[in-house]
Amino acid sequence: MIRRFRSLPIRSRLALLVAAAVAFGVAAVSVTCWFIVRGKLYDEIDNNLQDQKQAQQYTLVQGVLDNCRKEPSNDNDFHGRFDDYAQVINSDGTVCVFGYSAGSVTVTDADKAVAKHPQFNKSAPRNGTDTKGNDVRVLAMPLVVTNFPNELPGTRVLYSDRAYVVAVPLKSTQATLNDLALVLLLVSGIGVVGAGAAGLAVARAGLRPVDKLTEAVEHVARTEDLSIRIPVEEGNEDEVARLTRSFNSMTSALANSRELQQQLIADAGHELRTPLTSLRTNIELLTRSEETGRPIPPADRRALLASVKAQMTELASLIGDLQELSRSDAGQQANTVLTVPLQDTVEAALRRARLRGPELTITADLQPWYVRAEPTALERAVVNILDNAVKFSPEGEAIDVTLKAGELTVRDHGPGIPAEELPHVFDRFWRSPSARALPGSGLGLSIVARTVQQAGGEVSLRPAEGGGTAVTVRLPGAPTPPPETALEQE
Repeated sequence: MIRRFRSLPIRSRLALLVAAAVAFGVAAVSVTCWFIVRGKLYDEIDNNLQDQKQAQQYTLVQGVLDNCRKEPSNDNDFHGRFDDYAQVINSDGTVCVFGYSAGSVTVTDADKAVAKHPQFNKSAPRNGTDTKGNDVRVLAMPLVVTNFPNELPGTRVLYSDRAYVVAVPLKSTQATLNDLALVLLLVSGIGVVGAGAAGLAVARAGLRPVDKLTEAVEHVARTEDLSIRIPVEEGNEDEVARLTRSFNSMTSALANSRELQQQLIADAGHELRTPLTSLRTNIELLTRSEETGRPIPPADRRALLASVKAQMTELASLIGDLQELSRSDAGQQANTVLTVPLQDTVEAALRRARLRGPELTITADLQPWYVRAEPTALERAVVNILDNAVKFSPEGEAIDVTLKAGELTVRDHGPGIPAEELPHVFDRFWRSPSARALPGSGLGLSIVARTVQQAGGEVSLRPAEGGGTAVTVRLPGAPTPPPETALEQE
């Protein structure tokens, strides 16, 4: 049952829950109302019965006792009968009915007890039946008479072993209660149906934005169109509005990601075309020489082979950069993030830089600093920064490297970067027009920016005083290694 309920649409579940809640409330109110009205009607009947606790005329009572009948007779002094019941019962349970009584009431043990011990009477009104099975409200009381023979006028005399029983029919009362129950049932039914319809209408209105969101998601899944946006009312901060804004943000981010991927593919194709074209040309020259039997001069052949090797190296470097960048974009890390001594990583990168620029003076002032990062990616980022400094530094110039309080600065004395080009230095495949003749893919600083960002740091590039360029990397960490447990792999 619960599983079936959960399988229903949300609007149907909301309508059912509202209808159930209203049904419970209306049922509680209706039952309470019915019992209150019933109590009031019975209180009125009981008060009428209590009003009959008065002394009866001796002659009337004695006439009933002398001419005792179990059922009223038509040949009496009264023209017609009343709707009420009146009778005298003996302690043995025998009944003498008054002539005006509507019938005879069935005697119970409680009534007999009143007859046996009238002086201890504590009887209360009760429900009962007459001899024909009709429901009545009954009250048994001690039999008291006035104008008893040989007694002073007004003297009240209590009969022993007898009780006076009065009753009223409950037919009209029960009819009233039945009518009330029917009315309450109809009103409750109308209320529940109305509440269910209102709940369904409210649910439909409330979930209309969700329907729009669903249609948008299905449209994206069907067409892969990420340009779709769902309008949100300004200032609306409910859950559906927040969900809609999140969807719009997600599609916008996906669209940007797709655009970046397409741009990456286009740029990669453009960058690969040049070395591949040069490589194909050189290989075709070598192949044609072999096919035609016309040898290439040794010097030219060596130059062609050197060019092929250089182009292959450039292709390998470009492919490696693309792999590193795509791995960073996907949030993947080849190795586990560890606590890395940044000063050691910089020292390793410096050794490679000195080999690539033996004609340069590279100085280093490194203070200990420990960061949380992926070791290989961090070393590649530092190597890329130093490679740029080596590439653009004239022969005999110096490169200054400092590491203080988590701030790594690499300052070269090269030509520098024009101010208008600074906003683009971390873009993928961007290369300064003045550096297009130099080897490189334009991905090095992009990899640096992404690696530093993943390590929780920031990187900046600015013109240095006196010429050249200064690259600054700031990484969170500490000057001392953390406890041994923090060095464990995550």
